[in-house]
Amino acid sequence: MNPPLLFMRHGATALNAAGLRCGGDVDLPLAELGHRQAMHAAQHLAGLRPRVGVIVVSALQRTRQTADIVGRSLHGVETVVDAAFNERRLGEWNRRPIAETQAELAAGITPPGGESNAEFTQRIRDAVVATLLPLLGQRPLLIASKGVARVLGELAGHGASQPLDNAGLAVFDLSPLLRQCALECAA
Repeated sequence: MNPPLLFMRHGATALNAAGLRCGGDVDLPLAELGHRQAMHAAQHLAGLRPRVGVIVVSALQRTRQTADIVGRSLHGVETVVDAAFNERRLGEWNRRPIAETQAELAAGITPPGGESNAEFTQRIRDAVVATLLPLLGQRPLLIASKGVARVLGELAGHGASQPLDNAGLAVFDLSPLLRQCALECAA
């Protein structure tokens, strides 16, 4: 069995706290609440055994700041920044109440000026294969956004799951994706 992937959603931004959409095309820092959430999660992560060996993070400020807080508690763990793990670009839906666009998002509609779900899913899948799969033996922690967690769940064969709260933790078994990649390479 392959080691699982640890995932952490970034701490809250001002838009998250207000219940507004905040896609990968909006680069906001953590709110004070987000800093506190990240510090609490970092304490938990520091006690894990086996220990996190590498942090992989999207290029967005909110994820990099979360990774900095977690990294300090893990004392010297390398951080790898990969912009391919940025949240889905939501175009004109950014800064709108989540409830206002939820039905369209669930129906698979692409936000005006945003990224389609298929494009986003493919981008995350490619990043997992290129960046994360080679690092699984080092027990990586991926810090990204809730849309990335949704795609990871799909890649792991879990289908749709409940979105993670800010600074929430999840574990993904990427064995289905590893098997699929092995089959593709053998073909």
